[in-house]
Amino acid sequence: MLNEEHVEQDSLKAWLLAARPKTLSGAAVPVMIGLALAFTDARAYGDDIFSWMAAVLCLVFAFIMQIDANFVNDFFDYTRGNDDTASRLGPLRACTQGWVSIDAMKRAIASTTVAACLVGLPLVYYGGLEMVLVGLLCVVFCFLYTTHLSYLGLGDVLVLVFFGIVPVCCTYYIQLHTVTWQVFVASLACGLVIDGLLIVNNYRDRYNDQRDGKKTLVVRIGSDLTEWLYLALGIVACLMGLVFWFNGHVLAFVLPFVYLLLHIFTWLKMRRMNFGRQLNECLGETARNMFVYGLAIALGVLLI
Repeated sequence: MLNEEHVEQDSLKAWLLAARPKTLSGAAVPVMIGLALAFTDARAYGDDIFSWMAAVLCLVFAFIMQIDANFVNDFFDYTRGNDDTASRLGPLRACTQGWVSIDAMKRAIASTTVAACLVGLPLVYYGGLEMVLVGLLCVVFCFLYTTHLSYLGLGDVLVLVFFGIVPVCCTYYIQLHTVTWQVFVASLACGLVIDGLLIVNNYRDRYNDQRDGKKTLVVRIGSDLTEWLYLALGIVACLMGLVFWFNGHVLAFVLPFVYLLLHIFTWLKMRRMNFGRQLNECLGETARNMFVYGLAIALGVLLI
C-alpha cells in the first residue's frame, strides 16, 4: 500500500498514486473472462486459433484506458472543485493535493490516450476495422463519463457497457470473430459485478454528490435502496452463471459462489458502516471480491 504522506510533486510515487493501481482489477477482470471463454472455445477449432499476442494487447489496452480514465477523473474533478480535501471521503487525489501539477496531468492524459490508441491499433489486424470504432468509443466515453455523464446518473450504464459487454465480447470476438449468446450473458454478469465498485463509491459520496449536483443513481434512489441494489448485483450475476452450467462448465457456475459469500459479508459491513471514510474499507473489499469473481469464472471455464 502506497503511503500518501511526503509525496514530492511529479515524482514516481505521485504518479503511482494518481494511476490508482487498485482500480486495475476492474480492467483485468472482463478481459480475463473474455480470454478464458475464447481460449476454451478455440480448442474446438484447433490450438493455433487462439492468439496470445492479441490477448496481451487486449489486457494492456484495458490497463492503459483505466489509467487514462483515472487521470481524466482526477483532472476534471479538480477543475470543477469537486475534490475539496476537507469534505472528501475517498482516497486523496493527485491534482488537489498538489502531488501532480496541472500541466503535467494534461500531458499525462494526452500521453496515455495516445498510448492506448497505439496499443489498440494492432488489434485491427486480429479483429477487423470494427475495432477502430470500439477504440474510439472507449476514448470518447472515457472523457464523457467524468465531464458529463456521471452528473446525469449514467455511470452505472457505462460500467455495464464498458466494463462488461465491450471488453468481454470484444476480447472474445478478436480471437474467434463471433460472439455467442453465452458470452453476451457472461459479459452482462461481469458488468453487474464491477458496477458494485461504483455503487459503493457513490454510496460513500452520496451527500457530497448531492451537494455538487451530481445526480448519481445512489442520489436518485436513496441509501436504503442502494444497499439492497448492491446485494442484488452479486446475486443476479451469480444466477446468470447458469449459462455456464447449461454450456457444460459446471465449475464456472459453482466457483463464483465463493465471490457471493464475500460479497454478502461486504454488504453487511457496508450497511453497518453506512457513512464516512470507513466505507473505503468496503470499497477495497469490493475490488477484491470482483477479482475473485473473475478468477472463479476463468478457472471454472478452463478446468474442464
